[in-house]
Amino acid sequence: MPKLVAICNQKGGVGKTSTAVSMASCIAIEGRKTLLVDLDPQGNATSGVGIDKSQVQKSVYDALLESAPIQELILQTQIPNLHLIPSNQDLSGAEVELVGELGREGRLRKALASLDPSFDVAIIDCPPSFGLLTINALTAANSVIIPIQCEYYALEGLSQLMKTINLIKDNLNPTLEIEGIVMTMADYRTKLTQEVIDEVRKHFGPKVYHTVIPRNIRLSEAPGFGKPIFLYDKDSEGAKKYKDLTKEFILSNATYLYKKSYDKSEESQLSITT
Repeated sequence: MPKLVAICNQKGGVGKTSTAVSMASCIAIEGRKTLLVDLDPQGNATSGVGIDKSQVQKSVYDALLESAPIQELILQTQIPNLHLIPSNQDLSGAEVELVGELGREGRLRKALASLDPSFDVAIIDCPPSFGLLTINALTAANSVIIPIQCEYYALEGLSQLMKTINLIKDNLNPTLEIEGIVMTMADYRTKLTQEVIDEVRKHFGPKVYHTVIPRNIRLSEAPGFGKPIFLYDKDSEGAKKYKDLTKEFILSNATYLYKKSYDKSEESQLSITT
């Protein structure tokens, strides 16, 4: 299985989708076979990598409803090594349709269990809510990255998110861990930004990534052009910071990714030999 990471925060507008798209793109550019799973009915991660969500025939909705195998849902994006399971408006009805289904919380985990083992990392972009879709993401994931905006109410709702994560650990996914917390939309022209960063670091210590994502106009513009920041403006400050963040992620998962590379090499040698 690939490393499954959910990007999650119930608050909207915190840079969640930008983080999912940018990290998935950068991991792929670093040579790792990466899957981006768009689990948000708004489909912003889908359009953010250049896929027209209105033209999507099969989406993550079909995986949750078990109407299509996962292999039929995966699309190649404009970045080599980056693949997508898209979302579209069909997903907005999934929670209602699944409400009476047995094992509804584990539908995504069940679908992703049949992924091609050559994938190294899967990034799941969650919706900004605590509904069944987010529960599916957290039940499937190995870990969760939490983007927090550098604003006055940064910690508001975070305690509820932690309670939800602990409930998922206790009842559905005992191996779920906090991968890290990333501070986003930092504006160092204000004193508040540094105060918020200091407060979050005080509460969560080493779980907070060193890299802080700034407010950056190029990051805001990129989704409108259907391009990850590394294709839209790779020299922008936003691109540089997401590259630094991805390096932190890769370094913290070096043992796992090295083992994946070793296993692939062994499989390749075996196929050549046989």
